[in-house]
Amino acid sequence: MVSGSSDEILAGKVSDYDRKSELKSFDDSKLGVKGLLDAGLTKIPRMFINEQHKTDMTWGSRESSPESVPIIDFKGMDKDAALRTQIIKKVGEACEKWGFFQVVNHGIPESVLNDMIDGIRRFHEQDAETKKEYYSRDSQKKVRFISNFDLYQARMANWRDSLSCVMAPNPPLPEQLPAVCRDIVMEYSGQVMKLGLTLFELLSEALGLNPNHLKDMECAEGLFLSGHYYPACPEPELTLGTSSHTDPDFFTILLQDQMGGLQVLHEDQWVDVPPIPGALVINMGDLLQLVSNDRFKSIFHRVLAKNVGPRISLASFFNTSHPQNNSRLYGPIKELLSEENPPIYRETTVDEFLAYYFSKGLDGNSSLPHFKL
Repeated sequence: MVSGSSDEILAGKVSDYDRKSELKSFDDSKLGVKGLLDAGLTKIPRMFINEQHKTDMTWGSRESSPESVPIIDFKGMDKDAALRTQIIKKVGEACEKWGFFQVVNHGIPESVLNDMIDGIRRFHEQDAETKKEYYSRDSQKKVRFISNFDLYQARMANWRDSLSCVMAPNPPLPEQLPAVCRDIVMEYSGQVMKLGLTLFELLSEALGLNPNHLKDMECAEGLFLSGHYYPACPEPELTLGTSSHTDPDFFTILLQDQMGGLQVLHEDQWVDVPPIPGALVINMGDLLQLVSNDRFKSIFHRVLAKNVGPRISLASFFNTSHPQNNSRLYGPIKELLSEENPPIYRETTVDEFLAYYFSKGLDGNSSLPHFKL
């Protein structure tokens, strides 16, 4: 297999490149990106080199922006109706302008957040042979270890490994979860689901609807966790931890450690989302933009690779239950439509939406235009 070092590739010296073989060799190792580092790698393989990112690095990055992702404090929300109204207004404004916000005093103890980060770290740093047992590209498995879900679809691989768990509506049996993080995954899942239900109420009210509207649409039935591990990268300027993308769900609750690296695309500028101890990052997904008829925005975001690490995060994706078996149609909510605000999107099933999203991988394009009327 001819792959070539990054130096040779950048100098244009490698012409005979068998990408499929390089991808298959990486996949067959079942060791992920961390396995490359453990083997002593000092130059990143060609499959990770992101030509577009090298171009992007020269423009549009605003690490010290005068604007930043809104931070919303949920403290006292349940005890003060006037405060709750203010919070709903802030949530609505953040979803319309940014598609992202950070939330503090959300009800999940900081100790649980820290334990969850530690649990993800323990999984990825455990004995390689034990970890290999979970490696799979079978999307029907409730618990699996994977590096790059779109490895064979994407133009380039990302510098990231992931532990994925389907936690609702039918969670895996406890013994199906990795022993090194079993208890905290179950604990965190219960707490993040409770927060998710609160967010569905706030989002419904921010749209001017009954608090239970989105829940009654069965938007809150499914929970999918993805625990990401971004090892230190020897050549971070050549690749990304996660390529620019939007999320194919209603919304995502992201727990990140204190390493930083997450950026959102706001007004054509990449803006850092700085880690705040105890905070969670909330971002709107494509399906919420679709049902809100573009009122709430699903925004592009990415994770930079760094020469220090690992960076660890846990994304909790809120979606419908069993999308493969769910024939329910989702389109712009009727109560939000008028002659002045006609529907932008056709109705679709979540299964159809996800099938389209995963068929193209993280290619830097939104899935939403495909569903426009």
